[in-house]
Amino acid sequence: MSRIKDRYAKEIVPALKKEYSYRNVMAVPRLEKIVVNMGMGEAIQNAKLLDSASDELSLITGQRPVITRAKKSIASFKLRKGMAIGCSVTLRGERMYEFFDRLVNIALPRVRDFRGLSTKSFDGRGNYTLGLRDQLIFPEIDYAKVSKLKGMNVCLVTTAGSDDEARTLLRLLGLPFRN
Repeated sequence: MSRIKDRYAKEIVPALKKEYSYRNVMAVPRLEKIVVNMGMGEAIQNAKLLDSASDELSLITGQRPVITRAKKSIASFKLRKGMAIGCSVTLRGERMYEFFDRLVNIALPRVRDFRGLSTKSFDGRGNYTLGLRDQLIFPEIDYAKVSKLKGMNVCLVTTAGSDDEARTLLRLLGLPFRN
C-alpha cells in the first residue's frame, strides 16, 4: 500500500469526516482517478514527435498511453478527422497514488520559480486540473534524449461534491496550494 493511500485512510478520512460532519465513511471525498494528457498539435507534420511523447508519457506514468485522434477536420490547421494528435493515460488505484506521490514530492518542487498551485483551477464539480510546461521535471526522463519540450495536463478527479471539499481533500493529501 502506498504511503499516500495509507495516510488517507488513517488521518485524512477522520479529519474530513469531522470537518464536514459526514455520517458515513463512503460519503468522504476521495481521489478517483488521475488523467495525464499530452496534446501534440505538431504531430500533424511530424509523426515521430507523437512516438517520443508516447514513450515519455509511459515512462512518467508507468502505463502505456492511448493515442487520441482528431474528432473533426479543421482546414486552417491542416487537420483531418482521425489524425493522431495526442496521447492520454488514465491512472487508477495503486498506480494513481504512486504517481500522485511522485508529482507532489518530486516533480512539483523541481518546477522553476514554483510558489504553489493556483486555487482557481477547480471546475465546479470538485475536479482539479494543472498544466505542466515541460516533462523534464520528472526524474524518469533523460535530459539528453529529449528532442522537444512537451507540456502536459494533469487532471485530478475526486468524488467531492463541491470545490471547497475537493480543495480541503487535496490540501490534506499534500498538494501545495498558494496562500
